[in-house]
Amino acid sequence: MPDTGGPVAPDRIADVAAAARILAARGVVDGFGHVSMRHPDAPDRYLMSRALAPALVGPEDIVEYDLESVACDQDAPKGFLERFIHGQIYKARPDVCAVVHSHSPSVIPFGLTKAPMQACFHNAAFLAQGVPVFDIARDHGATDMLVSDNDKGVALADCLSDKPVALMRAHGSVACGPSLEVAVFRAVYTEVSARVQHWALALAEDGEELAALSKEEGRLADVPNQTAGIRAWDLWRAEIHDQAGW
Repeated sequence: MPDTGGPVAPDRIADVAAAARILAARGVVDGFGHVSMRHPDAPDRYLMSRALAPALVGPEDIVEYDLESVACDQDAPKGFLERFIHGQIYKARPDVCAVVHSHSPSVIPFGLTKAPMQACFHNAAFLAQGVPVFDIARDHGATDMLVSDNDKGVALADCLSDKPVALMRAHGSVACGPSLEVAVFRAVYTEVSARVQHWALALAEDGEELAALSKEEGRLADVPNQTAGIRAWDLWRAEIHDQAGW
């Protein structure tokens, strides 16, 4: 077993658990999906729940992994089959401190069609950088669509490149950020922006282009979002505290 990265403050462990419940409450995940956070003191370790529906996760369910997605405790409970998504993104992206994998329903159609996902309002400014689409079949042929080993995790991380979000064809998406709070914010507003884009396309005249954020507008708007957007985390986190008491 790999060595542990050391103890993590209980309030941060609770935040990882709360993030899973927040994503469930906001409709980003249901019985499936997961969120992780890089270990605060050991960049080659990360924290994620055992295999459990996100709305049921508590602090006692959080497991520490190395970047090969091997648990640091030989007695750790069963982990998610797709935990390799997280380990390989952390390995490829030193700037990333949290990762969300979800199957949020409004997002999935953009991985099935040629319509690009756009930043349809300022809270989704990070999408203006571009949203690549990972097609697992390109490197691995016909599969069960799950990123269930490190080779597939490497391919997904390569597709994500330096972007905050990548779609996964016929599967879902990943969102990442420099903190747990920002990654959750981005996962939530990826789903919201996708809904807005569906509505806008339904209203648009034939051939009309959406007046979405430009790449430069997105770059500028994402700066205040990473600080003022923490307001949303504070609200969502308080709701979980009221429900769960931690």
